[in-house]
Amino acid sequence: MHKLVAIDLDGTLLNKNGIITNKTKQILNQIIKEKQIQIVLASGRPIDSIKTISKEIGNLQYLIAGNGAAIYDIQKEEIIYQKFLKKQKAIQIAKICEENSIYYNIYTSKEIITNKLKCNVLVYHKENQMKSEKNKTKINIVENVEKYLQEKEEVEILKITVCDENETIFKSILQKLKKIKGIEVLEISHMSRKIIQQGTNEIPINYFYTEITLKDIDKWNAIEFLINKLNIKKEEVIAIGDNLNDKKMIENSGHGMAMKGSTPEITKIANSVTNFDNNHDGAAEKLLEILNNEY
Repeated sequence: MHKLVAIDLDGTLLNKNGIITNKTKQILNQIIKEKQIQIVLASGRPIDSIKTISKEIGNLQYLIAGNGAAIYDIQKEEIIYQKFLKKQKAIQIAKICEENSIYYNIYTSKEIITNKLKCNVLVYHKENQMKSEKNKTKINIVENVEKYLQEKEEVEILKITVCDENETIFKSILQKLKKIKGIEVLEISHMSRKIIQQGTNEIPINYFYTEITLKDIDKWNAIEFLINKLNIKKEEVIAIGDNLNDKKMIENSGHGMAMKGSTPEITKIANSVTNFDNNHDGAAEKLLEILNNEY
């Protein structure tokens, strides 16, 4: 019997517009109430961004933010596990990006810090236009990110995202970032392909990106901390995702589920693949199917 389900957000639970559909909400609530299962949202997003999504579902206790950099107790409104990137390390990364004129943004526990609306932050901005004020992902646009960091006394940094549309430029900066000690640089070999709504038109946003965290930060490491706290075995965990930042949790959980259309490496290691993609409630429907077979 499974007792905990860890679910990625972007490309998994959320549709192409960054929305969780009513059908998916209904299925997840049915699972929580009828199966008495913990559902944990595990994302690279900031805490507050995930928290607003968790409240849309309701009845959730924990969330994992920053690809495993923090676990937040939604009911008690407190961080119970954190491995933040040190400010000086973030400034070191920012300097390299500034010197090489490459776009980057910083995810803190509360907001995303950036100097412009581009790549992943543009996607969040477009999502925000369809959300109420209290449910928006907070985007803090500053003139100089590096200077802002230096002047800010306290900052809880989950991760840094580095993006560029040009593969050659991106790979060049990637090599420089990998030389920095004490950090994890996510290896992603393909472009991120997002869709934003511009009036009645759907506009594709394509870019290469990496995510930088403290060394050994991973969604699975955070899940392990949580299941030890809850006295749940890893065999009793289902993990659902679509990208390389979901790899370890899909590999190590009792049942790893890949989304239809996932990165090939994720599909290859998964125990099952959803019948439908994230635009057609694929994660929720496949999860209900698996759990119904258990009970």
